[in-house]
Amino acid sequence: MDADPAPREDAPEPAPRRARRPRYAGTHPRAFGEKYKEHDPSRYPEEAAHVRARGRTPAGTHVPILVVEVLEALAPGPADVVADLTLGWGGHASAFLARLGPAGRLLAFDQDAPTLEATRARLEAAGPAARVTWHAVHHAALPDVLRAEGLDGCDVVFADLGVSSMQVDDPARGFSYRREGPLDMRMDRRRRRTAADLVATLAEADLEAALRELADEPRAAAVAAAIVAARARAPLVTTTDLARAVLAAHGLTLDAWKARQRREPDAPHPAARAFQALRILVNDELGGLDRLLAALPWCLRAGGRVGVLSFHSGEDRRVKHAFRAGLEAGLYDAVADDVIRASPREVASNPRAAPAKLRWARRAR
Repeated sequence: MDADPAPREDAPEPAPRRARRPRYAGTHPRAFGEKYKEHDPSRYPEEAAHVRARGRTPAGTHVPILVVEVLEALAPGPADVVADLTLGWGGHASAFLARLGPAGRLLAFDQDAPTLEATRARLEAAGPAARVTWHAVHHAALPDVLRAEGLDGCDVVFADLGVSSMQVDDPARGFSYRREGPLDMRMDRRRRRTAADLVATLAEADLEAALRELADEPRAAAVAAAIVAARARAPLVTTTDLARAVLAAHGLTLDAWKARQRREPDAPHPAARAFQALRILVNDELGGLDRLLAALPWCLRAGGRVGVLSFHSGEDRRVKHAFRAGLEAGLYDAVADDVIRASPREVASNPRAAPAKLRWARRAR
């Protein structure tokens, strides 16, 4: 049998196969990975607008909160050095870049390396005028980055302490009590302990304390006892496993809760506080915030401004006390008199803005 003829050198390259869109049952995609139009708002802006008009966040994206108020409080100038310590989808960073000129610099941080790289590609495609450097590190590493960059400080520092919509909405990240996925909750995948590890090993008393102190859970003792009882029967390895255990503490089954949700779609999920407490523990969020707040005055140039957007009472108290202590010590010469909240209009268009609290401070000159 003759061998196949060798391809001609001048033969045209075969056309690349067109990627197929995700397949899904029914007329509309429901799972996170199926919503390919929402994942690509630049290509499908009408779909993103449709989702936003319904008060929701398009899958795989994030809607920045209090952008106008952040810019007003921090007043970035065209030649400033700005550190965005929680890059996320890049909403606030885009607003900063719009204010920066060729002499300005943006230091972009995110401990979630895949998110940093995805946002880097999107922002670099837009061709920002300012120089941008990218840092896949925790925001408390700001002093180390400044030393490595040879900078004496920043003119603007901003930190958005909330978990991003990209993380919450992706079931594979394990942050959501609404979607089944591995019980993970690590913002930085380099961390060793997952939420499943903590749920399996924490003593009941420690669970109760975390629920009370980190999430203001009024039924902390009952929820901790329910988690310990559930893990004695079988390991809690998925978000649904944990949600089911918490629901049991409220006298509910998963099916009973779903039925109630259909009757009361705005009812708060009983597991929301438990998931919040575990997420804070897994990522050492309060410890990291304390380290950042202690270092901030020494990372700001004279007259430099810092803004912190928090979503939890424990975080906000720390920011408030640190800024006031810095004011009394003469490190800051001005701090926000009152917390800045999202307007009713912003909350209506983005319900995730409701708990946000913005505080700012200015380094003494």
